[in-house]
Amino acid sequence: MSPSVRQAGVAVRGLGAGRSRPRAVLAARLGEYGGFLPVLVLFGGFFLAPLVLIVAYSFWQVVDYQVVRSWTVDNYRYFLSVPTYVRTFIATLWMTGLATLLTIAIAFPFAYWLTRYVSRAWQRPLLLLVIIPFWTSYLLRVTSWITILGEKGLVNRALEALGLVHQPLSFLLYNRWAVIFVLVYLYFPFAALTLFSAFERFDWTQLKAAMDLGAPPLTAIRRVMIPQVRPGLITAVIFVFIPVLGEYLTPQLVGGTDGVMIGNLVVNFFQGAQYTRGAAIALLIAVLAVAVLVLFRRSLVVEQVYGR
Repeated sequence: MSPSVRQAGVAVRGLGAGRSRPRAVLAARLGEYGGFLPVLVLFGGFFLAPLVLIVAYSFWQVVDYQVVRSWTVDNYRYFLSVPTYVRTFIATLWMTGLATLLTIAIAFPFAYWLTRYVSRAWQRPLLLLVIIPFWTSYLLRVTSWITILGEKGLVNRALEALGLVHQPLSFLLYNRWAVIFVLVYLYFPFAALTLFSAFERFDWTQLKAAMDLGAPPLTAIRRVMIPQVRPGLITAVIFVFIPVLGEYLTPQLVGGTDGVMIGNLVVNFFQGAQYTRGAAIALLIAVLAVAVLVLFRRSLVVEQVYGR
């Protein structure tokens, strides 16, 4: 075979290899990111698209029960001009904050005790008791508290049987404190499991060393333990605060007219065909949730949360 023919063959093979290389790279890319396709479809179709519609609706108007694509900020102006709505929004904020604080205040010592003082043989059964409520319906768990706290409920009957009261206590239900109490019950497992995971990765010898060096127990916890479990603590706060912020069912069932939260206003607007005003309030809730995430973004490091 002449040198010119060999050179031509080499050139053809090189051209073929050059064409196949981009295809191989493309196939590798598709194989690498193909697993994200179902997630993209899910979030794009059921989260991003509805979010875009909510944003658009919040700047439109409803005229004669028909949505008119006339851009305006009247929906936000109307919400901020009605004192009842503003008070409900402020009440939602402090109720959400207090429910989150109480949930963390109960879950933190529980996870601390479970991780440090309970043997591994008993940790799993106790955690199982924490998550058992998840095996039942959310609606059933909320409704059960009406049976417990109602005027003819378990608590009132027990108090009457003991002679502590002569008539049922009405303040146990249908107010904001009842809502907060039930919310703490509902979201305690989220905080407990998250904090238990954070404590499980903590090196307890560091805490013991700090106390051996003269640090009081509370000081050792504050300066040694909490900085290391802070990502888990912040994750627990987020897992509780954001869902509670948009709660609707619990205030509806156990709050009555005195325990209304911002989520109930959204539902009321949509049921009254005031879609644009409901969308405006829903967008305010979403913006507030994003603001919480942005506030904690520097403290919430993914590698620290997952112990990498």
